[in-house]
Formats: sequence, structure tokens, C-alpha cells
Amino acid sequence: MNQSATAVCCPPFDPAPWNETLVSFEGKWFLQDHVVSLFHIPLNFGGVMTRCMRLIEAHQAQSQEQIVLSDESSLWGAEVYVLVNKEIPGAKMTRIPGQFRSKVFTGEFSQMGRFIQEMKNYVAVLGKSLGNLLFYYPLCPKCAKKYGGNKVVILNPE
Repeated sequence: MNQSATAVCCPPFDPAPWNETLVSFEGKWFLQDHVVSLFHIPLNFGGVMTRCMRLIEAHQAQSQEQIVLSDESSLWGAEVYVLVNKEIPGAKMTRIPGQFRSKVFTGEFSQMGRFIQEMKNYVAVLGKSLGNLLFYYPLCPKCAKKYGGNKVVILNPE
């Protein structure tokens, strides 16, 4: 097998800390940017991520954890939040307060409606309702294929 066929860029994803748990990002900085979408399909995600990573690297702000969150609140765009280890001067920075109930799903993006319904059922059992969901995709498409499937973590405000 050639080198490119075995290469991965994302670390393996361990779902245990993310599945049916409470997650907090208290005290952590996120670089915020915007992705243009068409019916929730990102059109410039690669370019946005390249821009973010250049800024993060230029300020030596890489986090130990590789976390990119997406707020899919519009058919036409999404806010993305890239975890960093410090505030970057002049950049749009944010903190994400509160705790989130998280659940891991495996499958194609076309199943997202089913995943959201399952998340709604999960939080309903806990006496909660869906809030403004955040999505965490721990693997790029190439790494998802390498590691045996696409993963998405859905986070609901507690």
C-alpha cells in the first residue's frame, strides 16, 4: 500500500468521553469564523479552516485537543469554533459557556435528521428539550474512512 493510502491527519477518536456525558468548555478559547452553506452543505469549509489554521499557527495557539465545533443555525451558513490554547490578538475569539449533554453518532451526513431526532429523544428522557445544538466532527472524511466510519458528536446545552 502506498504512503498516501495509509496517511491520516486526524488522531483516532475515542467516543467514551463524549457519549452520553456532560461536556464543558469553561475557560477555553475558541477562534470563531463563518462558513457559507447552501441548505447546510458547507461551500467554503476548507478555505475557512486553512485561514484559521494559518492564524493559529502564526500565533502558536494550537491546542492539545483538536476540536472544531459547528453551529448549524442557518441553512445558509454556520459559525465554526476552533479550540485554541490562548487568545489571538485581533481575531474574533469567543468562549462557550455552560455544560452540554453530548452523544456520539456514527453514519453518513445524510442521516443527520435521524441523529437529531435521536438526540431529542435522549434529552427528553432526561427531562430536557433541544436547545441550540453544536456539532463536533472529530474526523475528516479521509480519516473517517480510514478509522471505519464517520462520527459526529451532537452537543445540547444543559
